Amino acid sequence: MAHHGLPSPSARSVSYSGFNLPSSSSSSSAGDDPNDGYDDNDALPFPAALSRPDFLAPDFDPAAYLSALHTGPTARHQTLEDLRDELRDRSTSISAELLELVNANYTSFLELGDELKGGDERVEDIRVGLLGFKRVVEEVQSRVRERRIEVGSLNRELQGVKSAVERGRQMLELDERVTELEARLAVGSTGQAKKSGDDDDDDDYRDPDDSDGNNDEEEEDEGAGFVGSTPAKLAVLAKEYVIVHRLATSLGRTLPFVRKMEERMMRCRNTILLDLSTATKEARKAGLRGHDRLLKYSAIYRTLNAEAEAVKVFKEK
Repeated sequence: MAHHGLPSPSARSVSYSGFNLPSSSSSSSAGDDPNDGYDDNDALPFPAALSRPDFLAPDFDPAAYLSALHTGPTARHQTLEDLRDELRDRSTSISAELLELVNANYTSFLELGDELKGGDERVEDIRVGLLGFKRVVEEVQSRVRERRIEVGSLNRELQGVKSAVERGRQMLELDERVTELEARLAVGSTGQAKKSGDDDDDDDYRDPDDSDGNNDEEEEDEGAGFVGSTPAKLAVLAKEYVIVHRLATSLGRTLPFVRKMEERMMRCRNTILLDLSTATKEARKAGLRGHDRLLKYSAIYRTLNAEAEAVKVFKEK
């Protein structure tokens, strides 16, 4: 038996919180579902549509706006699904309106360029100013390129001057060393030994390797009874000649100045070899007493790169 005046539990489940729904005053007909009277939702109060000006506020905050829809005195009794559907419909509507506005004003937008007047002179002034600025930039770039080429040329010239100065210094050093070597060898400009009574002044010559002069007494003992130059004197002369030879090689043998110095250098070398040959022969004749001298003279021949001359001297009887 149906109960009149009271809605069924299924009917109560479709009501919205906050709305006063009318109660059922009549019973359903026999054989009908008692919930048929509540299938029509047209009588339910629906929330009003969202106001468009709310979205146009300068300080519009989506999160705060959605929160206000469900809290406070203006809370909307609406599910999130219904609210999302409403917002989706609103977005579709706005897109359609935007498309209509674009289509309606497209022709006017295209004609806007033809309607603009009065700016040709201003545009021409700007164009002329840009062309002038471009010419100034090109002139500056041209001057920079010219200055770069000039600086490069000056740098190369400076390097050449430095090289020439260094070569001149080496040439002066070569001349000074050859002159000093000639003075020590007492060699004249014609290659003849100068006539002087101090030709064998051995006190002016020391072995560069003997910084303390410890070999002076040994040389005096070994020199007793010998007339030829001591090994210490010839060793110093030989080393100075080697320095001169290396300096000339560094300058270049094809240099006219070096070719001119070759004759003087050769006279110095021949003089050293002549003195060395005389001293070697004297030491050989001395027998065992001159053995140490012979060893030192042999080293001097190696310093001068004159092994062939040494062989000839040692082969002589």
